[in-house]
Amino acid sequence: MRTLIYLLIGIVFGITMFKSEAASWYRIYEMFTFEAFHMYGIIGVSVVLGAISTQIIKRFKIKSFYGEKITFPPKQKSFARYAFGGILFGLGWALAGACPGPMFTLLGAGFLPIIIVIMASLFGTFVYGLLKDKLPH
Repeated sequence: MRTLIYLLIGIVFGITMFKSEAASWYRIYEMFTFEAFHMYGIIGVSVVLGAISTQIIKRFKIKSFYGEKITFPPKQKSFARYAFGGILFGLGWALAGACPGPMFTLLGAGFLPIIIVIMASLFGTFVYGLLKDKLPH
């Protein structure tokens, strides 16, 4: 049953991404060239919604679907790790024209060349897994 719920949430998320044009290569291009506010608005709303949701989970002690307590462990604060990770993510996003969420949305919408991008991102994740212990965290 939970798998069905996750699938339905994913489908709704994909439709929202596609209809809001968040999966559009052109909208991403406009964002990186500072020509339009569209994507910044979507990202801004997401950040605010995430912050509000996190506070609701913390204050009302909401539990997961499995009945487990949801915790937010403190993160190590380091400028270099977030700057390097953000630059790497942004470069990949700019080159591919899609971040992970829209990649699968584009595949579901029938844009088959995105399979190459998905395979490359999976390979990059695999390489990170191999190098994770050697990287500064």
